Amino acid sequence: MQEYLLIGTVLKPQGVRGECKIKSYASDPESFHRWESLYRVSGSEWEPVSFHLVRIHDGFVYAVLDACADANAAERFRGCDLYIHRKDASGSGKNGNLIADLVGCRAVDENGQTVGTLTNVLQHGPVDTWVFRTPSGTMMAPALLAVFPSVDPEAGVIRVLSEKLAEVSVFED
Repeated sequence: MQEYLLIGTVLKPQGVRGECKIKSYASDPESFHRWESLYRVSGSEWEPVSFHLVRIHDGFVYAVLDACADANAAERFRGCDLYIHRKDASGSGKNGNLIADLVGCRAVDENGQTVGTLTNVLQHGPVDTWVFRTPSGTMMAPALLAVFPSVDPEAGVIRVLSEKLAEVSVFED
């Protein structure tokens, strides 16, 4: 499992006071209020990035990174991916997992046959949609316990009930 989790990307400097506009990948951008440290990759090392949260607006996070005093100083962060340490990630609750741990897991049916590999998780409503790469193409299905009764990210396996999956899955052309 990954030690650091991608949480946002700096889009551009914002204004003249050193703020950066950050596209958040957090399920709730308000989580930025409780994180004390962010990280970025520098070569093969994880480098801490201090930040001061200024505001959250329209789903974007505005923050001053490494005490940048102006837009020129903030420019060095343009396109930079920002991470949090796994220990700072919020608990995923009962029957919950971090998306970073799910992507790459194999979906296996009750006969032990691999159905596909999870490639993406779409979050556009009350139920996530899991996207799988299968031998027949891209398959999407709602992440329901009735369809996927167990998930073991450490083993890289998602258990699937074939009959239920056939009822709810859709294939992309």
